[in-house]
Amino acid sequence: MRIVDIAEVTASIASDIRNAYIDFSKMDVSVVKITTDVIRDGKPVVGYGFNSNGRYAQGGIMRDRILPRLRAASPDDLRDPERDNLDPFRAWDIMMANEKPGGHGERSVAVGVVDMALWDIVAKIEDKPLHILLAERYGTGRAEPTAFVYAAGGYYYPGKDIEALQAEMRGYLAMGYDTVKMKIGGAPLADDIKRIEAVIAILDGDGSRLAVDANGRFDLDTAIAYARALDPYGLKWYEEAGDPLDYALQATLGEIYQGPMATGENLFSHQDARNLLRYGGMRPDRDILQFDPALSYGLVEYLRTLAVMKQAGWSPRRCIPHGGHQFALSIAAGLGLGGNESYPGIFAPFGGFADDAPLSASRVDLPAVPGVGFETKAKLMDLYGRLFD
Repeated sequence: MRIVDIAEVTASIASDIRNAYIDFSKMDVSVVKITTDVIRDGKPVVGYGFNSNGRYAQGGIMRDRILPRLRAASPDDLRDPERDNLDPFRAWDIMMANEKPGGHGERSVAVGVVDMALWDIVAKIEDKPLHILLAERYGTGRAEPTAFVYAAGGYYYPGKDIEALQAEMRGYLAMGYDTVKMKIGGAPLADDIKRIEAVIAILDGDGSRLAVDANGRFDLDTAIAYARALDPYGLKWYEEAGDPLDYALQATLGEIYQGPMATGENLFSHQDARNLLRYGGMRPDRDILQFDPALSYGLVEYLRTLAVMKQAGWSPRRCIPHGGHQFALSIAAGLGLGGNESYPGIFAPFGGFADDAPLSASRVDLPAVPGVGFETKAKLMDLYGRLFD
């Protein structure tokens, strides 16, 4: 078997929403389609990949370095020695050939996009949903049929008042979510507290059903001021208060804020994860790690990250990946993570899960089709058709 074509384009997901740090008016993503010579149901097996929101398209890196290395590889270089299939680990080594260690940033996104498409292919060739394949190879042997998901929203945008925020959150509850997340840090603290109280009011007064996200905006003093103001509400978690690499800030915050904290979506390697666990004061009994496989070199690297966590005494249940896409959902169900983020109606058609997937009490069913299950999203497949066919 061999790869016969790799196609890559940039697609827009521009929006007028913003968080405390960036707006999404010029946001785009890299989109990849990999075609093999393996035939299933009369058609070539194809894998699809894209990066999560919040990081821009990486077409330059892919076109100049990552994809030429894959195209130059022989079929034997990419073949799984134990199976008649592609080997994502060998492909990862090829993509990263002649790359210096460190500098985990945009490069990790480029590799993650391709890695997603490769795992989609591997599961399709084995005729299994990816979450089942992962459970069999790297998990307990039994995949979970549903996964916890929460609705991430509460963005700032022009003209959005508290009533509009409440209406948004009521919409998520009507969809079947019982846990939601909202942005903070884009308004003064007093205003954000009013927004938080307004959302808790429609959650039957239960702050544990609400997470808040500062998107790395705060310095230490501001992070502490928010922590003290948030503490009485018993929130689900307080997310990414400061710069993702400011481990001292995170550690200091953990000494003051007793509730759960969350971070990790802007860390891109197992080395970054190890440093966070060593120096960031994260607590394995309550805190959440949000590493996003699509942004951090893909599933191959994510497995290394889980190994680092295990060595540090952390359960995979403390992982709830950022991204809101089906790839992370498959990983969550296959490897026994704590759940997955979801962006209802935002960053379409890349975000979200199968069109007909039942959602109740913040748990969603996994698709039963081979691969990641992208084919269960009609608008995503329509977009791929327009981009490539």
